[in-house]
Amino acid sequence: MNNEFILSRIQEHFGAEVISSEVNFGILTIEITASKSYEIIEWLKNDTVLDCSFLTLLGGVHYPDDKNREFAVVYHLHSWRKDFRLRLKVFIPAENPSIRSIVNIYNGANWMERETYDFFGIIFEGHPNLRRILNMDDMDYFPMRKEYELEDATREDKDDRFFGRSSNQN
Repeated sequence: MNNEFILSRIQEHFGAEVISSEVNFGILTIEITASKSYEIIEWLKNDTVLDCSFLTLLGGVHYPDDKNREFAVVYHLHSWRKDFRLRLKVFIPAENPSIRSIVNIYNGANWMERETYDFFGIIFEGHPNLRRILNMDDMDYFPMRKEYELEDATREDKDDRFFGRSSNQN
């Protein structure tokens, strides 16, 4: 089973819902629409030809400069029987960073969705217990969002030479 076959099979069933595809390091990456992501993932698990029976990873990414696509939810699926991996990307806007939970499809998504919520603030609709698991409950921000400067410009105790930068930026 190769990436071309996998992509064509998914496009055959969900043509308009497949936005783009690429292969990185031998793994097929497909961008799909948020509105049909649950149905596509459910189909991938239940399809006897592809048989994506294992959710390896679910995580978030923040792209603050990508208007109406500021957040991505990334799913890594694995078919043990057919011996291939598949990466799905779903982009959602910052105004409403929510997507349907896939806990009903993969039980292992439970804690992964909670972690993604905890660090990115992405809401997984229908999740049985969506709350913080690693950060303090009273935090009013999501630490993995790229909303803050990487460095404190007011610090005077840093010497740029120790961070691989010259102090005179010509």
